Amino acid sequence: MAGHGPASDWGEDKASDYKEKLGIYLFIVYCIVYAGFVAINTLSPKLMGVVVFAGLNLACVYGFGLIILAIIMGVIYNAMCSAAEDRMNNTAGEGN
Repeated sequence: MAGHGPASDWGEDKASDYKEKLGIYLFIVYCIVYAGFVAINTLSPKLMGVVVFAGLNLACVYGFGLIILAIIMGVIYNAMCSAAEDRMNNTAGEGN
């Protein structure tokens, strides 16, 4: 029975505070945009039926926009956190 090698030693992540704050800021931004979606649905639901782009109503455009925004924010978060880890943990030249 072949086993795997020992677990890698991750050590201390000196970028964890930065990553936490960045995640909270991005979450707040997304919550504000999502709150706009909920507010429109609550206060003026007929507005969601208005055609705004390429034959699609506001509900579809806003909904797909929320999904695309989440993906873009995830990519931004990953890139910024990776850069911070490399900078703060001094792993840029180790080839990991």
